[in-house]
Amino acid sequence: MFTLKVDNEIELQLFQQHHALKLYQMVEENREHLREWLPWVDSMTSPYQFESIIPIWLNQFAENSGFNVGIVYKGELVGSISLQQVDWHNRMTSIGYYLSKKAEGHGIMTRSVQFLLNYAFFQLGLNRVEIRCGIKNKKSRAIPEKLGFIKEGIIREGEQLYGRFHDLFIYSMLARDWNKRVPYLT
Repeated sequence: MFTLKVDNEIELQLFQQHHALKLYQMVEENREHLREWLPWVDSMTSPYQFESIIPIWLNQFAENSGFNVGIVYKGELVGSISLQQVDWHNRMTSIGYYLSKKAEGHGIMTRSVQFLLNYAFFQLGLNRVEIRCGIKNKKSRAIPEKLGFIKEGIIREGEQLYGRFHDLFIYSMLARDWNKRVPYLT
């Protein structure tokens, strides 16, 4: 199984079929928390839905076009992070993520994103990584801002959430900029 060890507390594990129930339970326990910024939460009403989407994620991994992994903190599934739609020609991707409410405040997402940046730039040889966040989603925006991403602009009405559109900030990190920052991030 594809597993990336972030540090002594965090592992990123490629979702497999046996994760479907735990993933569903995590979403169910955090439904209100996640619903505020994730448009798919209401449609996930059964672990069987994760059983049907996990093969799509596995196929994406097999095709080397990205991956969706579980964030495991001290042995417990607490969130998800993904490299979405790797564009090999332009050597770029975007990162998406979410975290359970009880796992907030431990630096889990910052460490996970930092690790994925190292992986994207040093292992995959990518040149650009983007993160898009709702303008009002302060917790999500804090991640790229803390890690030194450049805020490039606003995507007006870039995402629909439960019948209304909202604006997104688009952040980017380039390999050359990350190389300058790595020695200072620990």
